[in-house]
Amino acid sequence: MEERLFSLVLALLATDSGLTKNEILSTVQGYSQKYSHSGDNSNLERQFERDKDDIRELGVPLETIDSPGQAGNNQNLRYRIPRGAYELPADIAFSPEETALLNLAAMVWREGSISGESRRAIIKLRSLGVETTEPVLTYAPRVRVRDAAFEPLGISLEKRQYVRFAYLKPGDAEASVRTVAPLALVQHQGRWHLYADENGTNKTFLLRRIVSQVAALAKTFPAPPADTKDRALLELEDVWNRNTAIVEVEPGTDAATRLRRRRGSSVAASGALELHYSDTNIFADELASFGPEALVISPPDLRDAVRTRLERSAADHG
Repeated sequence: MEERLFSLVLALLATDSGLTKNEILSTVQGYSQKYSHSGDNSNLERQFERDKDDIRELGVPLETIDSPGQAGNNQNLRYRIPRGAYELPADIAFSPEETALLNLAAMVWREGSISGESRRAIIKLRSLGVETTEPVLTYAPRVRVRDAAFEPLGISLEKRQYVRFAYLKPGDAEASVRTVAPLALVQHQGRWHLYADENGTNKTFLLRRIVSQVAALAKTFPAPPADTKDRALLELEDVWNRNTAIVEVEPGTDAATRLRRRRGSSVAASGALELHYSDTNIFADELASFGPEALVISPPDLRDAVRTRLERSAADHG
């Protein structure tokens, strides 16, 4: 898909008079291979209509103009991208090394989770002929977003649309329906969180606890402050710093090895580990997975949460 959009943008940048739909489908890479000069191209035409919407959504100034002498004839409309409206500002330039890093950053994200701004930036740089060098790295890491809510939330965040979803808090028998203005998506301690405004109060939602599809609403909200993402991360970090657990571990066990390597872990005077955590239930899941190798001394709510999980596991296994 990215290559087809890139080829389409290049073709529409290269023409002053514009290209008709038929000219695009028969000549542009990504369409021409499937184009039939005598058969039915309806599927290809529908693909082109979707691609038009995609590149406009990415901020590309796609224009539609009448063919010379055929004003009002929708069958021969011509499409073009005015270079002057698309070029980078004169005071912005990237070195080949900087462009390589931008490309590498975009490669990290798998298709479906890459943001609209990133897709737009990469397509724009490549189509304007900005030179690049091969990245020093011989491979690109991959970031896979497993939470189904991530992509629809990201789209609504870009469009500044309110969203509605069902959210299941630990201990609740049923999920509650939440209507919020999404302000930022942030990753903390390996988990994705939504920072959002709910009825005038900023709250943080763990994406894994969204148990329904995310519905985008017609209602929109003003752009949040530029430091919103930083503020969300600072709040999560503050919670992580405040929550401290004392845990005894059996020496030489998997629990001892793993928990000692956690960020911020330290050894108390008693020899037990002092550990920070953000969410009681998530940390209880982790500690319970170690079985008898880890014993929670404090706080009481974390100790009770781990005990409940171990008792449930024992009951499930007879």
